[in-house]
Amino acid sequence: MDIYPAAAEVIRDVPVDQPVLCLRPHAATRAARWFVEHFPGETLYAVKANSSPVIIDALRDAGIRHFDVASVTELRTIGALPGTTMHVMHPVKSRRFIAEAYYDFGVRTFALDSEAELEKIEDATGGAKDLTLIVRVACPSTYSEISLEGKFGAPWNEAPALIRGARQKSETLGISFHGGSQMMCAAGYGQVLRNVSQQIVRAATMVDIIDVGGGFPARYPGREPPALESYMAEIRAAFDRMAVGYSCQLWCEPGRALVAEAESVIVKVDGRRGDTLYINDGAFGTLYDAAHCKWVFPVQAYSSRGIPLDSHSLAPFGLYGPTCDSADFLPGPFMLPPGIGEGDCIEIGNIGAYGRVMAGHFNGYGYHGEAILTDEPMLSMYADEENRAVSGLR
Repeated sequence: MDIYPAAAEVIRDVPVDQPVLCLRPHAATRAARWFVEHFPGETLYAVKANSSPVIIDALRDAGIRHFDVASVTELRTIGALPGTTMHVMHPVKSRRFIAEAYYDFGVRTFALDSEAELEKIEDATGGAKDLTLIVRVACPSTYSEISLEGKFGAPWNEAPALIRGARQKSETLGISFHGGSQMMCAAGYGQVLRNVSQQIVRAATMVDIIDVGGGFPARYPGREPPALESYMAEIRAAFDRMAVGYSCQLWCEPGRALVAEAESVIVKVDGRRGDTLYINDGAFGTLYDAAHCKWVFPVQAYSSRGIPLDSHSLAPFGLYGPTCDSADFLPGPFMLPPGIGEGDCIEIGNIGAYGRVMAGHFNGYGYHGEAILTDEPMLSMYADEENRAVSGLR
């Protein structure tokens, strides 16, 4: 894969008739190192967020050794890498997946949120006595941009009995939750940890692991979360107040926070109608979140020769993707130079989380070139932290 200093050089060298995914492995490395150094426990990377081998290698190089896998494909991909430990944190799985994970890949950690899943795990592993079982409990998504309520999590009235049942069938027992994606307030973690503490008291059972899940945020236009250190402080304080805090391990499962900054996509403008641009990637490609979640990503416009377009005066644009489906619309608004038109290019930044992994091949699209960039992401949660650390050494 070719390496370039910035998107402009890619545009000058590569036809963008096909979108180009631009990887920044150094951004993934920096984010992973931050979590390894600052999270007061074990960090598990949620592979579903971005499964690029380049990104996975960057995370491993930074010290990530534990991976949350949620499918057979992820299991086999990560299982081929030496020195990794996998955890199946999907609460509902097929028996074949459980058996392959346990017998062929040595996985011992399985999440569940129901009695039926507990029985399934026991049956698929032949009544194994060396399991780490993680009971996922339901919790509100009060502070998150994307709610994850409803699909997973043992309800309040059922959780204590399930925790006790899992304790009897596990060597190591944990409790997990997920407060939603892009948690915009650190207090959300403290709120749920207090709830979990009550669940443990009601279950009257010893617990070995508390897993705070994912939800750690990234920066996007209009979505400016507080510094990640405030999340760590909230988690540490709430965990220390738990009755089991002195004897439990603490886990987290970040996805977005580790990889959002590690990838962008360069697209070409194929047409313009008023304040709407027609581009060659969209809702059925790497920009799923921009369409279905109305996410706004940072953008930079270039001419077809890679010259940055004047950004002193910007105007709001919506974007249509290349498919024939009218749902392939990204409302934005994306702030771009008012003179932008056919043949120009746009780098859309910070799509490293749930960008490439959401791309399909509907209507014959969804194919991308790839390049590695060495410049900074358009927005970063970590650059300021890194600069402060460097300044402190001087």
